Amino acid sequence: MARKILIGIAAVLGILIIVIAMRPATFHIERSIVMNAPPVVPFGEVNDFHQWAAWSPYEKLDPQMKKTFEGPPSGLGAIYRWDGNNKAGAGSSTIVTSEKPSRVLIKLDFTKPFEASNLATFTFTPEGAGTKVTWAMDGHNNFVSKAFGLVMNMDALIGDDFATGLTTMKAVSESKAIAVVTAPVQPK
Repeated sequence: MARKILIGIAAVLGILIIVIAMRPATFHIERSIVMNAPPVVPFGEVNDFHQWAAWSPYEKLDPQMKKTFEGPPSGLGAIYRWDGNNKAGAGSSTIVTSEKPSRVLIKLDFTKPFEASNLATFTFTPEGAGTKVTWAMDGHNNFVSKAFGLVMNMDALIGDDFATGLTTMKAVSESKAIAVVTAPVQPK
């Protein structure tokens, strides 16, 4: 009897391993929002890591998070490193492409709670009088992340964070755009 139970457990584990191994090797998560601001305004929010505290949902995971900035203050080569609690984790973000005001690509290297490297892409497309801002992330699924995906919908989990961040960025960007439009003209 015990032998049959062990064979049954081994068969179930074998099938589970095959199912996990056959899951997609890559992932893509994307969310968009239209902002009533010219592309240069939300572009500036993304292209300068110092601005992220105002809109990124990840900044709020650990108020005591240690942050350092390296390289230029913004744009190509700017680096942001963080080390926080279990929710925030640790890692670095490096701007690898900065095409004002249309696109920013960021290499994300996570070191805890797990190691991973992903690519985040922000695009800023004029739409009517505003800008369509898209936040996407692409990466590879290792065996553990494939298994995790069986019980957790990563698109919904991370996508909800992206939607929250974009909504906050919209408020910040629209506020800045209004401030620029309503600012009194200074005589020369």
